[in-house]
Amino acid sequence: MIAAVVGFGGGMLLIAFLPSFLAPSLIIPTHGLVQLASNSSRMLFSINKVRWGLLPRFLIGSVLGSLVIGYGLSHISMDYVPLGIGFYILLNLWNPRFSQAVSRYENYYLIGFLQTGLGLVIGAPGPLALTVLTKQLKCKDEIIATSSLFMSISHLAKIPVYLVLSSELLTDVPVIVIMVIGAVVGSYIGTKLRFKANNAALVKIIKILLTLLALRMIVEVLL
Repeated sequence: MIAAVVGFGGGMLLIAFLPSFLAPSLIIPTHGLVQLASNSSRMLFSINKVRWGLLPRFLIGSVLGSLVIGYGLSHISMDYVPLGIGFYILLNLWNPRFSQAVSRYENYYLIGFLQTGLGLVIGAPGPLALTVLTKQLKCKDEIIATSSLFMSISHLAKIPVYLVLSSELLTDVPVIVIMVIGAVVGSYIGTKLRFKANNAALVKIIKILLTLLALRMIVEVLL
């Protein structure tokens, strides 16, 4: 529900609770499946707000990212990737000169490549697409609906990998089904709440929460 209102955040809450209920080997794959349900339902409940014209570029980048990063970087330490992502988000949101400079190279091929590819290796590389969409789109519903579509693709790419690495995943199907139902219901309620929210205020809230997320990523790496 929280993610449906502001665009993200629910996944971080979810993964904080999962260790209390699941075996360690099942935390990441279960999280990915439930997040796929959360993001795809959030997108479907706002499907008329999705900017479909951005999809082909992101999708091509996602496929390439899955192949290249999943194959080439799976054996390399990625401990410091969140540090770079955190600084990128902060500078992109709050430094006009940096934002203007990177906008020449910022495109959805690259965002898809990084968000989906790095997601296979480090789990959640942060809402990179949401950062760019917040700059380029002015409507909160278009931002969140399109970001949900992109994140659905990123989580969908993880499923084949999870099924290969975690054959135990299918043993917890009842738990996953219950969580998926909860995610869909939460998406429905949150979408209804978001449609009633003030557009300008919610975009500001998204920027503030993205800033807090970026700071958290930086601090966790440094500490």
